[in-house]
Amino acid sequence: MCHSLEDYLAHIQLETSFILEMSKGLEKQTFVKNPTLTRAIVRSLEIIGEATKKLPDDFRQRHSQIPWKQMAGMRDKLIHQYFGVDYDLVWNVVISQIPGLDQQIQLILSTKTY
Repeated sequence: MCHSLEDYLAHIQLETSFILEMSKGLEKQTFVKNPTLTRAIVRSLEIIGEATKKLPDDFRQRHSQIPWKQMAGMRDKLIHQYFGVDYDLVWNVVISQIPGLDQQIQLILSTKTY
């Protein structure tokens, strides 16, 4: 099934919103000790990375302020190193990267600058 650029961006935005909602007011220790939550957030990061890989190169170049390569790389790490997921790294991404990514994707979608 072929999805549009807007579909992939909407998937990314859906997952960033989910991560933000699930991590609101959350402490790192609570996150790490909750396997249901850690697995859900890891899955969201995998989806973000997979959707990122589907975006056309010219789009990613036009929006080079977004770390597309690192997002795809995070997906690869999570998928291929599932026995050794670094939850400190996951938490750092949740806290330091997801809020800005959510804003950037919302802006692209709302202004239709794709």
